[in-house]
Amino acid sequence: MIRTFDKEEFYKICDRLFEIDSDLHSIFLKYGYPPFWSRKPNFETLIHIILEQQVSLASAKAALDKLKKRIGNVTAKKIVLLSDAQLRECYFSRQKTLYARELANAVLSKRIVLSHLADLPDQSIRTRLTSVKGIGNWTVDVFLLMSLHRTDVFPIGDLALLQSLKKVKRLPAKTPSEKIIKLGEKWEPYRSIATMLFWHSYLEERKKV
Repeated sequence: MIRTFDKEEFYKICDRLFEIDSDLHSIFLKYGYPPFWSRKPNFETLIHIILEQQVSLASAKAALDKLKKRIGNVTAKKIVLLSDAQLRECYFSRQKTLYARELANAVLSKRIVLSHLADLPDQSIRTRLTSVKGIGNWTVDVFLLMSLHRTDVFPIGDLALLQSLKKVKRLPAKTPSEKIIKLGEKWEPYRSIATMLFWHSYLEERKKV
């Protein structure tokens, strides 16, 4: 069964989570509801998420903005026409240049049809997207959560989520991932919304630094 959430349901689900987890409620009491983060389920968004791999959100946004200034709307056809040097000028590393080309070729060859993904279950989407070099589980998790608004995504490879969760839950820094996964069972089938609450806390805490 495909479960999604919209903006109105988002706040209701937050309220439901507050009833079952006082730590999540404490985030709300400190910072209010999280933003309803949303991105279009398109090629540009996947490029943006690839750019976000292992760098700051600001660095990735700067690279995307530079790319859009050069080519306008970011499409697979436009990406394959750029040289490696032109992509480097847009702050793409050698590795991310390769990943962007791999994704563009998968889309152009119709191996990946992005418009069809919304009709597929989470695991089928994961299988298709991770077949493209440079797209791993974290990239798929962010796409499922932010673009397709699937309700039960738990991106345990996300450093911001882990850092925030351990702080809010007062867990040791070296808490094993198995324990984190077990903890997340409490929020099923709304782990995406719990994740957004932890992200919200992480970003608000960073404003204090």
